[in-house]
Amino acid sequence: METIQKKKRVLAIDFARGTSVILMMMVHTMLIYGTIATQTHTVLGEIILWLGRGTTIFLVSMGISFVLSRRQSFLAVCKRALYILAVGYGMNILKFLVPEFIFGGLPEAFVSAYGLQSGTLETGIFFLLLGDILQLAGITLFIMGLINHFSKSKYVPLIVALVIISVSKELSGFRVGIAGLDYICDLFFSNQFHVYFPVFPWSAFILIGMFLGRWYKELNENQELFFKRILFVGLGFIAVGGILNFTNPEYHFGDYYHLGPGGSILILGVNLVLYWLTNLIVNLFKENNPVFNLLTFCSKHVTSLYVIQWVLINWGMYVIGFWNQDQWMVLGLFPVVIATSLSIQVVYNELKILWRTKWSNKNSNELIVNN
Repeated sequence: METIQKKKRVLAIDFARGTSVILMMMVHTMLIYGTIATQTHTVLGEIILWLGRGTTIFLVSMGISFVLSRRQSFLAVCKRALYILAVGYGMNILKFLVPEFIFGGLPEAFVSAYGLQSGTLETGIFFLLLGDILQLAGITLFIMGLINHFSKSKYVPLIVALVIISVSKELSGFRVGIAGLDYICDLFFSNQFHVYFPVFPWSAFILIGMFLGRWYKELNENQELFFKRILFVGLGFIAVGGILNFTNPEYHFGDYYHLGPGGSILILGVNLVLYWLTNLIVNLFKENNPVFNLLTFCSKHVTSLYVIQWVLINWGMYVIGFWNQDQWMVLGLFPVVIATSLSIQVVYNELKILWRTKWSNKNSNELIVNN
């Protein structure tokens, strides 16, 4: 019985994370190709805007998956963190610098949106160091590794998360005035759009996931009880966050990427309720349902798919343009971006298998010769 519960729990995580991957592709397609009017004054734009708020369930899933992972040693976590950071900056190179070299510069409209000029060293450095969700994930993994090393209490990541949420808005934009160190400050506290997901407050979402993962294990992986408690905690967060946002909406939720306490708590609450709903949906699916298999595939390859879809969308600007498509064109681009990203992932997986097989055969042949 315990084995079945654990399996269902993993399926619920896969469903939530896989769904967030698909939604993420749609959100990014809208943000890059849709006109400002399409993004802000159309039905599709409004829908995508609010769907984008739900993609943060990916961050909560990351924290839960961390606890359920077998790689729990501090060294293993640090290695994983460095790998994620390397992937993040490698993605920036593929998104911005490689096409700039191939096509002789980034699209002028895109560069102008950041107040920069195409082809300059300043612009190249800016886009190389752009802070995205992978930088957030890498830094937060270090924090989680430290917490894991010094304490096994489920309340420690919860307390750290709540402290981060509480002080994030006050620390937003903090810098020390020293070149180099200011970039580190920006990764943690930025209030500008060269870092979209600063550690304060977004790491709190991952740390709440860590808290939930430890809570789940503490409940002996009792799925029914766990999700019931998630629902009540989520509703409590929504109530608190809603009240705070009502008192001062500009401070708490004026800027989605640089939220105040009320905004963070409200979105966290929504995510927890979504997790409860996800569990209900998972229980309705059969294990081999094609839709669920697709979402499981997306969940399993979340990091590489994140890189693939962003590179594909950015390179697509040279063909489709930047901020110049209406809602119907954007709607038509959704399945194209999703299908192409998944296809590239499948090809990438096959190439990895071929490479590993070739490498394994080579090593085996060398071993036979040496013997």
